[in-house]
Amino acid sequence: MTEQGAERGGDLAGKRILVPESRDLDLFAGMMEQHGAETIRCPLVKILDLDDPAPAREWLERLLTEGFDDIVLLTGEGLRRLMTVARAMEREADVVAAIGRARVFVRGPKPVKALREIGCTPYKSAPAPTTDGVIAMLGEEDLTGRRVGIQLYPDNPNDPLLEAVRAGGGIPVAVTPYRYANDSETGAVQTAIRDMADGRIDFVAFTASPQVRRLHEVAEACGLGDAFRQGFARTRIAAVGPVVAEAVEAAGGTVAVSPESTFHMKPLVNAIRRLLTEGEGSKPA
Repeated sequence: MTEQGAERGGDLAGKRILVPESRDLDLFAGMMEQHGAETIRCPLVKILDLDDPAPAREWLERLLTEGFDDIVLLTGEGLRRLMTVARAMEREADVVAAIGRARVFVRGPKPVKALREIGCTPYKSAPAPTTDGVIAMLGEEDLTGRRVGIQLYPDNPNDPLLEAVRAGGGIPVAVTPYRYANDSETGAVQTAIRDMADGRIDFVAFTASPQVRRLHEVAEACGLGDAFRQGFARTRIAAVGPVVAEAVEAAGGTVAVSPESTFHMKPLVNAIRRLLTEGEGSKPA
């Protein structure tokens, strides 16, 4: 928690914002503190390498030996973790070349950025950064007989996507190259839930759907289900994009604000600022 933002003034002066981000916690919280917010830092989910990298190695071996006609990347983190395994195999250059030979479909801007880091570009981006968006994108392609390497993310086997590839005549080869671990201590999460229920938090700013699920899971496990529901009802919720918004709604919440098109932290901060400065009925940034 910090009081510096409240002392400086700004669009977010006097607002207490719960920040569940993990990897870029200081960066994200600092963006809001620059505009006067008091942030409550409560990292909820940590991204880790697989305990056993065998599934990622096997997927990469298939990429190298059989080749994929198409590759679907759902997250930038997934590609970076695969490249970490490729380096451990001493096959990084070979993997980059194999990716470059395939048509690469991406869900959103983060895998685009990760592709550019290895000198590759996407063949096509989904019209919306969701599973439905990816399915719609692939539905425009003839996948008959094509081997489709699919990078998934933890806690979501994404059967609809795999079935859509099969329905289009493709052969899906899926991999989940990283895992989630609980980050913040349970006590800190419990305190955050109670503060939301008691109206002591003005916003909670979610940047990933596992954060929403972790908050809900702790509440139910600790007998705070009612407090969670009360807190979700009275606390304004900011979501970085449509996937996170879906997780919020699935947990019984309503998203007060979200960026319209660019789903990153800075546009999310600006959307919160605009909501506060232009009023509840304004259009988010």
